[in-house]
Amino acid sequence: MFSNILKYILLFVLATSLACPIFAQESESFNLARIKYSGGGDWYNNPSALQNLAEFARQQVPMAINPEYDDVDIGSPDLFTYPFAFLTGHGTITINQAEASNLRTYLQNGGFLYVDDDYGLDEHFRDMINKVFPNEELIELPFDHPIYHQAFEFPNGLPKIHEHDGKPPQGFGIFLEGRLAVFYTYETNLGDGWTNPDVHNDPAAVREKALQMGTNILIYALTSGR
Repeated sequence: MFSNILKYILLFVLATSLACPIFAQESESFNLARIKYSGGGDWYNNPSALQNLAEFARQQVPMAINPEYDDVDIGSPDLFTYPFAFLTGHGTITINQAEASNLRTYLQNGGFLYVDDDYGLDEHFRDMINKVFPNEELIELPFDHPIYHQAFEFPNGLPKIHEHDGKPPQGFGIFLEGRLAVFYTYETNLGDGWTNPDVHNDPAAVREKALQMGTNILIYALTSGR
């Protein structure tokens, strides 16, 4: 857990980073965004996940974060008022050039996108992000990357929350001028671990790991490179 000095540093960085007009929100606390997309994929699944993560995170670190997240269209200019956007689902994602351009501009201007493959999203997300950044490559993050070492230590990288194909969990990123702007988790199902306990009946220890890693992602996204 953070020392008191690090807590004050985090508060300062959050306050100064969120003062940027591109992420201006009217209240003292800020909302997270859940991305809506076309194509038939269930972007809306696990509605309790992001709220539970926000509540857990602000209990662990001094974040001015509102548990009530907003659903935002991937092509909407409203996206620019959110410092953190979350995308998940099981199936197809369809985006047009205007939507790809909107997301690209958002990320180039300091926005952060976290994508969690809820099993079945992988090929569709990769097609989508290739339209957004045709000249960038998803790079697997090493276990010593700072995103795994924020409020909670994950020396072996992502925790395994749900088993599907027996593959190890992997975390990938797209870096823009050295800043991690997109973080993509595969074969872990962190989002499922954030949901209400009765949704997937995960053991408490498994849910705790998912929420801890999610908190690390939030801290890193809101403090690094700003």
